[in-house]
Amino acid sequence: MLPELQVGSAGPPERVPDVNFCTSRRHAARGWSANVENLTAVALLSSPARMSNPLAVLRYRGYAAYAAARFSTTLCWQMLSVAVGWQVYALTRNPLDLGYLGLVQFLPFVLLVLPGGHVADHADRRLILIVAYGVSAVCAGALAWLAFTGLPGVWPIFAAMTVFGAGRAFWMPAGQAMTPNLVPVEAFPSAVALNSMLFEAGVIAGPALGGVLYLIGPSVVYCTVVAMLILTVALIASIRPVRAREAEESSQPTELLDGLRYVLHRRALLGAISLDLFGVLFGGAAALLPAYARDVLHVGPAGLGLLRSATGVGATVTAILLVVSPIERHVGRWMFAGVALFGASTIVFGLSRSFPVSLLALTLLGAGDMVSVYIRHVLIQLETPDAIRGRVSAVASMFVGASNELGEFESGVMARWLGLVRSVVLGGVATLVVVGSYLKLFPELRLMDRFKR
Repeated sequence: MLPELQVGSAGPPERVPDVNFCTSRRHAARGWSANVENLTAVALLSSPARMSNPLAVLRYRGYAAYAAARFSTTLCWQMLSVAVGWQVYALTRNPLDLGYLGLVQFLPFVLLVLPGGHVADHADRRLILIVAYGVSAVCAGALAWLAFTGLPGVWPIFAAMTVFGAGRAFWMPAGQAMTPNLVPVEAFPSAVALNSMLFEAGVIAGPALGGVLYLIGPSVVYCTVVAMLILTVALIASIRPVRAREAEESSQPTELLDGLRYVLHRRALLGAISLDLFGVLFGGAAALLPAYARDVLHVGPAGLGLLRSATGVGATVTAILLVVSPIERHVGRWMFAGVALFGASTIVFGLSRSFPVSLLALTLLGAGDMVSVYIRHVLIQLETPDAIRGRVSAVASMFVGASNELGEFESGVMARWLGLVRSVVLGGVATLVVVGSYLKLFPELRLMDRFKR
């Protein structure tokens, strides 16, 4: 029987629990992240004593189901990105419509993500994921039906993606805050690395699979997504109820801003989150991949799938390296180096007319992004009390959503005004300018040597 880490409200633990804790000692493990001081004791990711085999974290049944569900949903979103992007561009041949795809997801997301984080701190996080993924399955089913019967235009796709954006405002903060509830303290660093590795594996396989299935028909992609989301709901339902430790019985409207206030008062955390926001906001070439694949590189939907997978290849290789040899020193420098590599790779991709060179540039782009994402995620999870982790994760999700979806809209607008190539190259240059500016604006992040002990 795989051990199940139970969760609930409890006081601070007397000591860090062992990996193979027995049932009578699980209650002490519940409160390990009750406050920042307890969290910082586990922040050194490089200690080999934490968990010699990173995959050993899968021994915890709840986390194993969650990890499988996370991988399934990643495949779904990546397959959708290929199918929806290609379908919209094939219908309109207007790069601005690719930007609108990002905008319709961003607007409901940014409006609902703070309430979503608040809900994640006061309700069963598992139930939030079940409802949000269930709604997403209905939307994917609607897209399948529309593709099968014939689209009257692109507006039904925009409507469905708007609902997807609203659902993501709830499942993203709940999902991000859930991992520490499913594993003990010493397994958390391995869980973070494995989460990243599974995500990037999905980023590799999902677009390629979506591109191949699209050759059969868009409805095939959407039906596959529906089936996988149903599987995801079943996996999440198998996990025991997960609530925030020390969650308050009553809540006030002002609590919605607690996560934002927490981030604003910690400059290193603010710098890490906002650096990723502006770096990806200006360097968001991913939104224009359907146009690049069709009009610049002259490859079909399968080629588009490979282009989207390339970033996942670089990120997955980097995630594996982080599992084997975690970042021990110069954390801040690694963060800036990762974003700088992201910007430089964007410039190379924008200038390239060769499919292999473009694949290589996107691979390096994914590697740089993985470094910054990993450091940012560890900082958020290990320096935030569990009672407000959902709200802090919601703030981070809002920043990430702004960088991704709003970045897609910005890319579409710039491509419409300046053309595909110039918009991507200027975006990469802007990312490097952001890195140079943040080196001076956030010395706390630049000089950060280690994660707090």
